[in-house]
Amino acid sequence: MKIDFNDVVPIYIQIADAIEDDILSGRLKEGENCYSQIQIAKEVNINPATAAKGIRLLVERGVLKKVRGQAMAVSENAAAMIKERKLEQMLSEMVENLVRESKKLGISEEELIKKIRQMY
Repeated sequence: MKIDFNDVVPIYIQIADAIEDDILSGRLKEGENCYSQIQIAKEVNINPATAAKGIRLLVERGVLKKVRGQAMAVSENAAAMIKERKLEQMLSEMVENLVRESKKLGISEEELIKKIRQMY
């Protein structure tokens, strides 16, 4: 797991992203135990509370599930959930940028939609 301490993205989000990448790549499989906060903290030399915050974010997203008395486990359909969220996020950012730039250039909504249809 690689963490960029100079990045503007908070460390706990980088941890969550790295775990999601491991799920998408198959390094972590659905139903298997995830890394513990202690493992992550030791590997990247951070406070265990920061690692826990990254894990908690994935629990909130439904990607990881708490198994009482055991480690966190990768949820069933975790990869599909991650892909869906990332696709929605990517499309939202792209469309937002496209609309913002179009407005700056004085392109109307109708012109923009027409151009999108031509390109599609």
